[in-house]
Amino acid sequence: MRLVWLLAWRFRSDKHQNGFVSFISASSTFGIGLGCFVLILLLSVMNGFERELKDRLLSIIPHAEFQSVYASGIKDWPAVVTSLQQHPEVTYVEPYVNATGMLQKGNHMKAVEMTGIDPNYAQDGVIPSLVKPQQWQQFQSDPYAAMLGVGIMHNLGLEVGDKVQILLPQLSENLDLSAPKTLRLNIVATLDLGGELNNHLGYMHMALAAKTQNISHGAQGIRLGYRDAFTAKHLTQQIGFELTPEVYMSDWTINDGNLYQDIQLVRAVVYIALSLVIAVACFNIVSTLVMAVNEKQSEIAMLKSMGAKNRLIVFVFMLQGTLNGLIGTIVGVILGVLMATNLASVARFVEDLFGIQFLSGDVYFINFLPSELNWNEVFFTALIAVVLSVVATLYPAIKAAKINPATVLGH
Repeated sequence: MRLVWLLAWRFRSDKHQNGFVSFISASSTFGIGLGCFVLILLLSVMNGFERELKDRLLSIIPHAEFQSVYASGIKDWPAVVTSLQQHPEVTYVEPYVNATGMLQKGNHMKAVEMTGIDPNYAQDGVIPSLVKPQQWQQFQSDPYAAMLGVGIMHNLGLEVGDKVQILLPQLSENLDLSAPKTLRLNIVATLDLGGELNNHLGYMHMALAAKTQNISHGAQGIRLGYRDAFTAKHLTQQIGFELTPEVYMSDWTINDGNLYQDIQLVRAVVYIALSLVIAVACFNIVSTLVMAVNEKQSEIAMLKSMGAKNRLIVFVFMLQGTLNGLIGTIVGVILGVLMATNLASVARFVEDLFGIQFLSGDVYFINFLPSELNWNEVFFTALIAVVLSVVATLYPAIKAAKINPATVLGH
């Protein structure tokens, strides 16, 4: 085995080697390293987006909603809430009323979706964690209190403590639009919900929203959160079919699942595309070794005439080609791991240097490039590169072993 290593290294580092062969060899090593580097980095970014989606967006929006099929709302909703709270996978349960209308401040107006919540039930939800304790207490004590997204506040030039007017459309008995109802609300808190949610979402008291919307039972629907947001689709169907009141079922994968699906799609495309890039770079090893075999025919013939077996020749050239793949893989993995673990700092430095912003917080739910390194993916990427490198050496190595010493030395 020591002889195999010695011969492989001698053939690879031969100073008399053709310059074009050296160039192809270096390009294959560079291609493998670059492919590993980019694949690890992009997969880490996709992992980061998935983590932020779960920790930020999915910690704010409800994982499931059950809305009454009747305009009067859910009958005996407190009993339904109590029943759902007993489910082992449910973390919080809130009754709600949706009220879509127009906010008006002076001559400025903006469409807004107000969600009516009951402070007694929302206490264990996510909303209290988004505001200061005194602001939440103020919301609890004021039946006309409202909390608005930071985008709405900015667009209308509002501040905490201002009063704002909201116009809510009304439907008559024959489902025609009648004159809207007008409410005056007191702004007690600003919410930073992330992305587009800041531009159209606000909260008010459920009792006031139900009264305005003529929901006689007091709650239009019930929303809840799960311990694992990614089980929402299955659990929502399971729970919904067991509910006694007739409801429309909805979960976050329907309303906001496009972002998660995009992340998974990009992850798959990135893996396939960059794996092919690594494969192409690995198969450059074939060209390198074929030319190296043609150059080293006399040396191979001499080795075989001295008693070297075909297996030794195969191992020598397999090892020579594999070294290119190993060097590229090791360098690419090290650089990929370093960049993935420091991506946020590097991206912030580039943004400050060029005065640009990669992600806008007004559009996306985050304003920075996230990254989360998954060591299983790092290992699998390195394994793919090494395996492809080894496979690429088989044909040239077998070809080298088939060289006839008598034919080569006879010339």
